[in-house]
Amino acid sequence: MQLTDGDRIRGLLATYCRLIDAGDFAGVGALMADAVLKTEDGTTIATGAAEVERLYAGLVRLHEDGTPGTQHVVANTTFGEPRADGTVTVTSTYLVFQALPEVPLQPIVTGTYVDTFATGERGWKFVERRFGIGRSGRLEHHLTITLPGTQL
Repeated sequence: MQLTDGDRIRGLLATYCRLIDAGDFAGVGALMADAVLKTEDGTTIATGAAEVERLYAGLVRLHEDGTPGTQHVVANTTFGEPRADGTVTVTSTYLVFQALPEVPLQPIVTGTYVDTFATGERGWKFVERRFGIGRSGRLEHHLTITLPGTQL
């Protein structure tokens, strides 16, 4: 079987989902080691592995099982044209479900990831992620802060 560049990039998106759902913030940091995380408007919120790990550790609630009790789903992935420098921008929709002993399974937030990927010695990697929040529900069991426009 031959994997395409698109398959490899979709694999990175899926790896992010698995790591965050496992509560493995060090793993998320390692995955995003070469990346800058930004808000939708371009405000930088973390750069590099250590800052990304700290961001998630301070933002996402972990529960008794050591996880956030979530299931991230990434869909509707579209690829921009590769740039002269070899980077490519990939836009995806995300949907996060959560279920806990005291919380029934429910969607809690949707939004958009706009990721820029580059290829290097070890293959494709994240170099930038911008988060956009679409619709949100009850986030008090997921986040430690209130995001603008969300219910907590």
